Amino acid sequence: MGFSMPAEWDRHEATWLAWPHNPTDWPDKLDTICWVYGEIVRKISPGERIRMLVNSAAGEKTAQRYLECAGADPTRVEFIRHPTNRGWMRDSGPIFVRRHWNRRTETAIVHFHFNAWAKYSDWKKDRQVPEVAARHLSKRLFDAHAGNREFVLEGGGIEVNGRGTLLATEECYLQSEIQVRNAGLDRKGFEKALHDYLGATNVFWLAGGVAGDDTHGHVDDICRFVDRKTLVLVKEGNTEDVNYRPLNENWDRIQDLRLEDGSRPEVIALPMPGPIFFDRDRLPASYANFYIANHAVLVPTFNDPKDRLALGLLGELFKDRIVVGIHAVDLVLGFGTLHCLTQQQPA
Repeated sequence: MGFSMPAEWDRHEATWLAWPHNPTDWPDKLDTICWVYGEIVRKISPGERIRMLVNSAAGEKTAQRYLECAGADPTRVEFIRHPTNRGWMRDSGPIFVRRHWNRRTETAIVHFHFNAWAKYSDWKKDRQVPEVAARHLSKRLFDAHAGNREFVLEGGGIEVNGRGTLLATEECYLQSEIQVRNAGLDRKGFEKALHDYLGATNVFWLAGGVAGDDTHGHVDDICRFVDRKTLVLVKEGNTEDVNYRPLNENWDRIQDLRLEDGSRPEVIALPMPGPIFFDRDRLPASYANFYIANHAVLVPTFNDPKDRLALGLLGELFKDRIVVGIHAVDLVLGFGTLHCLTQQQPA
């Protein structure tokens, strides 16, 4: 029907978030995480509206109090009451597509049937979010299927340049034994669904993600487009680190990437921070989990010497936006950071 997924740097109408409430995502840190959300909203809201899911009227009051204390403009935040299991809007939130026809622009939402990364049992409230968003915005809702089955996809598992090229990892969507989203669906069937629902004409498969990622290989921790022909790919320089070999395999593969027009992209190395552990578990800390808003690019930082390198590199690539660091040592306890929490609504 001519719909496709726009690039993240295209103009937004709003950013979708969900107010944090599940203490199991951030053990003993929920109050701290609320303050981080205040900073996220404060940095995004000068350039676009915030649409914030809250569980209840009481949850809305709590969110308002934190946001006002953090200096965020409350008039830029629209609260939508819908109970959620968690708040990872990149994966459970509305994924928007857009088309231009008859001198008009239309946006719609694709329902990709979130199932908590085929790992957790509490997902039924989160699965309803695209339907809630479509009703709230009076948007058309497309029900994604592959054959006669629901098609499961998370926004963190794909990366697009808005011109037809889409990146994903084999670890996340094609491995046959762990966190199976679409049982029995092969590479050809998966790529057809990506074409049908996101307008992807050129799908490229990287190998896998970073250590500690409980989504089993989301691409938004390793490789991101910064414009239609340029991407950053994380690189681990420590040969003793568990990430060294799998990330090097991605660098080997990226040499074969051609864009939708047949050209080679420019690929720039993005450093990895030093390892972060919680209770002996490796956490998926990565500078690639940045979020591109209208006004600013929000980059996770980890109290690491490489924070400055990552901010400087991204600052050179995004000359039309302010590049700001958001402290994410506490956020990453939930196995995700800024890109995982946000979902853009294109203008």
